[in-house]
Amino acid sequence: MGSIRVRSGSPNLLLDFTYQGIRCREQTALPDTPANRKTLARLMQKIEAEILLGTFVYSNYFPNSKLVAKFEKMAQQRMAVNAAGREPKFTEFADIWLDEMAVSWRISYQETMQGIVNKRLKPYFGNKLISSITKADIIQFRASLGKVRREDGRGLSAGHINRNIKVLFMILNEAADRYQFTAPERLKPLKTPKSDVDPMTLEEVELFLRHVDAKFRDYYIVRFFSGMRTAEIDGLQWRYIDWDNRRILVRETWVKNRVEYTKNDGSQREINMTEPVYQALRRQLERTGGSKYVFATRNDTPFSHRNVTQRVWYPALEAAGLRARTPYQTRHTTATLWLAAGENPEWIARQMGHTTTEMLFRVYSRFVPNLTRQDGSAADRLLKGFDGGAQS
Repeated sequence: MGSIRVRSGSPNLLLDFTYQGIRCREQTALPDTPANRKTLARLMQKIEAEILLGTFVYSNYFPNSKLVAKFEKMAQQRMAVNAAGREPKFTEFADIWLDEMAVSWRISYQETMQGIVNKRLKPYFGNKLISSITKADIIQFRASLGKVRREDGRGLSAGHINRNIKVLFMILNEAADRYQFTAPERLKPLKTPKSDVDPMTLEEVELFLRHVDAKFRDYYIVRFFSGMRTAEIDGLQWRYIDWDNRRILVRETWVKNRVEYTKNDGSQREINMTEPVYQALRRQLERTGGSKYVFATRNDTPFSHRNVTQRVWYPALEAAGLRARTPYQTRHTTATLWLAAGENPEWIARQMGHTTTEMLFRVYSRFVPNLTRQDGSAADRLLKGFDGGAQS
């Protein structure tokens, strides 16, 4: 989904959308007014509809854009492949695949996939015919990723390498279906270290809240007791606060400085406000009630999570004498506190945006001894009075 915004340093509106796997930002001459935003919103809807139908022609809307030549070249490549009836090279098919898949992805995911394809896959496999890529080629490619070093000297993580290989196989398998060849056998993923959860106890939460900057206390109260993800709470708008029913409606997120759809369909949910959350939001209403976003900067934009993490979260942990954790542990804290309180696991799963309770028991049960005791006490209670058939 595209967005309409103002570029830093310009008073005029900008169209920001993705086409054929490429992020497009086209500056307009329209000042930032409600009327102009409505006009551009209608234009954006028309553009997105044509992209979906496959009838969008970039030059019809932005004839003077530098991107026109790029898209025309890509169109000529596809036409050449189809006209010749030949099998494409990896680079050619990767571009076609990105273009076709983009409509089904969030913009941030499109950018992630585009980065993997353009930064890693195309430079390595380039002009090789797509059917000529073998398992040995893929193993060598994976080995080359293992030798890459970032600016700080660290190598790529196993998880990052696995993602690159996964995308490569997605492309190869689609090409194999179309051009009738057998895709290489999949590689066994590299082992990745298990990411452990490290929730806080209620006492630790209270200690943290006593030491955090007062301006962010209610923000963290909502995080600790709602189970919202970072992008969900940062993108929360006042129109999604249902005061009458005391519910938070999770409908959109704030990702890479723009509003996007939630992580998945299951993340669209209604969260019941506990009393601390309700009171925190009431206090926040007095501060930013005239803003679009619940937790907003003075410019009425969502918080920069990286900035808040470094300047607020970690300093508060240190001041409270608590061990360092990522901010995502607030979500884990919510789940463990609800489980420890004896809430229905199905209700908790719905609040968290999980489709089943399986993850709750698999990830969190070890933090709640009374939830899944394995000391035989439950069996003792069940068998109390059972004498094994002995007669008195």
